Amino acid sequence: MIQPPLYNPAVLLIGHGTRLSAGVTESHHLANQLQQALPDRTCLAGFLELVEPSVPDALEKLRQQGFRHITALPALLMAAGHVKNDLPALLKIFQDAHPEMRVSFGADLGVHPNLLQVARERIESVEAEFGVDYQRKDTLLLVIGRGSSDSDANSNISKITRILWEGMGFGWAETAYTAVAAPLMADALERTHHLGFKRVVVFPYLLFTGRLVGQVRATVADYQSRHPDVRAVVAPYLNAHPLVVATFLERLAEAETGDAHMNCQFCPYRAPVVGREDWQGAPQTSHHDHHDHHEDHDHPHSRHHPHHPTPHG
Repeated sequence: MIQPPLYNPAVLLIGHGTRLSAGVTESHHLANQLQQALPDRTCLAGFLELVEPSVPDALEKLRQQGFRHITALPALLMAAGHVKNDLPALLKIFQDAHPEMRVSFGADLGVHPNLLQVARERIESVEAEFGVDYQRKDTLLLVIGRGSSDSDANSNISKITRILWEGMGFGWAETAYTAVAAPLMADALERTHHLGFKRVVVFPYLLFTGRLVGQVRATVADYQSRHPDVRAVVAPYLNAHPLVVATFLERLAEAETGDAHMNCQFCPYRAPVVGREDWQGAPQTSHHDHHDHHEDHDHPHSRHHPHHPTPHG
């Protein structure tokens, strides 16, 4: 039985999804932390793929509970295909099927001072492994992003690398990616090895654990085995740090006051961007099969970014 409409909008935190149970647990833990910060609200975790509930199922569950306004927050670090295409398409399909519903869509976490502070803490937490004679000026920092066919999303990882490099005083810094974009991790480690740094800090700029975190650790372990003269350590990923939670709360407030904005200036779905001119104005589609996808993919064929993802976005 459908209950009378509830006043406070429900919050749907949308994660990517992973086959690794620890990653799923971390996603639910973050949703629980949001719930604790918003005791008068209902917060639910939903997933793009691999994990239940799916986004459509989570939306329907909240509708059945009596909510008529839902604020959807992408638990994704950068705006690439999922944020610019897949999620807006899924939300629009749901809202078109239920015109009584109002669905607002928040922005990705993006490049945010809070997350840079968390990144610094994560990097600092492993520096003690280098011993008492450690100096950052003699150390190389390698920041690892997920990797996307969207060059704007990739460039944000490079920006984060630059801020951490200059702000923390490393001798050198490079950016690499787990898939899709160049340079890949293994290639970046080999290339930077020629610079002669004997200490390397690898920081995976990822939100939760999953196959990609394991991939980062395995790649660094392989590099270390081939270069025993170098000491390479992997810093923890971001996870549900209090400042990460605070950033989600900020994105929630923006979405509900109509201030959530995408970076439209370099969006290939809206403007002709070098190398992506054919993406401009292509039809918006949602091709997602909730169960049959890999964790390290991006979707170059997922095109068109509606800059108002839903009528109430």
